[in-house]
Amino acid sequence: MKKINLIMLVALSGLFTAIYAQVEQQKTLTYSDFIDLVRNNNIEYAAEKFDVAMAEAEILSARAFEDPELSVGYFDNGERKKQMGYGYESELEWTLELGGKRKARINLAKSEYALSQSILLNYFKNLRADATLAYFEALQNKKVLEVKINSYESMNELAKSDSIRFKLGDISEVDAKQSKVEAITLKNDVFVAEAAYKNALINLNLLMGNFQAQAYQHIIENFPVIDKSFSLEYLIYQAQENRSDLVAALQSKEVSKRNVALAKANRAIDLGLKVNVEYNSIVRNEEAESPRFTKVGGGIAIPLKFSNRRNNDWKIAKMDYEKTERLYDLALLEVSTQVQQAYNTFIAHQEQVKAFNTGLLEKAKAVLDGKTYSYKRGDTSLLEVLDAQRTHNEVQEEYYEALYNYLAALVELERATGTWDIVF
Repeated sequence: MKKINLIMLVALSGLFTAIYAQVEQQKTLTYSDFIDLVRNNNIEYAAEKFDVAMAEAEILSARAFEDPELSVGYFDNGERKKQMGYGYESELEWTLELGGKRKARINLAKSEYALSQSILLNYFKNLRADATLAYFEALQNKKVLEVKINSYESMNELAKSDSIRFKLGDISEVDAKQSKVEAITLKNDVFVAEAAYKNALINLNLLMGNFQAQAYQHIIENFPVIDKSFSLEYLIYQAQENRSDLVAALQSKEVSKRNVALAKANRAIDLGLKVNVEYNSIVRNEEAESPRFTKVGGGIAIPLKFSNRRNNDWKIAKMDYEKTERLYDLALLEVSTQVQQAYNTFIAHQEQVKAFNTGLLEKAKAVLDGKTYSYKRGDTSLLEVLDAQRTHNEVQEEYYEALYNYLAALVELERATGTWDIVF
């Protein structure tokens, strides 16, 4: 039975080594390639681009003049029975817009087009930030998987050594069994960590618009070394200058302003121009003889806009403009608040990473190596080795979590300021 357990542990060790080696041999998906694929292939971003195209088409629609209306008719005065003749008539009508309505429509369409561009830019900036966070999460999961695999391999080697030492009578059967149990437990942890890493990669595929689930199941590069310092006052200034959602809010004010101008222009009357031609055939009735003739006429229709007394559309447009002004002021305040909060979070996580960089990882590794060495010499217990192993694992996992939190805080800070210089 002991021999079978030893063979199983050796086989599992070889299996995990082969799997990990196969993953390492896969082509690396770099961050720059990932962001390019997100920019070019993300499905939601591609759908958002249609709003810009539609807004551009609205400008062409706004440039169009009113279509004329042509009507054609036929009349019969009783030609067959009374010989009173027949005839044809046609009329062309066209509305002449006054008050600058067409120009106001064009200006409004242009403002809406600029607003749609600002919204699209803001959408992409948020998409890029979210994609970067997903990439860093995959990095963290990859590193945790490496920690689990290394811990399992170390414990597996220790379990094989303990089996031999038990046969030689150097340790008790309990210690030999305990090391095997710990190896199997760590093996299960590897399965869980591997699933988390694969799921993170699948999420990257979603962001890249990849329909082939296995196309980008590649190993990811290491955490980037990004050490930055900022001035809070300058960050707030940058945010007010660069935030695309602020630009969109400002452009929304312009759209509301153009709506006011259009509502005012719509108060002006429009002239209806009309030209008609009427042809009458000869009348042969003895009591009302008449030669054939063609009648040409024209006229102007002037609407009586009593509805202008209410001014409802104009008043509503003015109130909407005042509302967008208040919303823009609110957006400025929210931007300042978001920058300050993101800055405080960034500083906190930056200090946390600095604490790990004081040699904490090396100390935990040295303790584990020392305990393992002493255990193999019979100077310490297996329990102390296991405690050192767990401590070492926890320190490594906390370190990678701290790295992720730091980089995520940096992403959120740059999102809040509307700047972007994360390149590695």
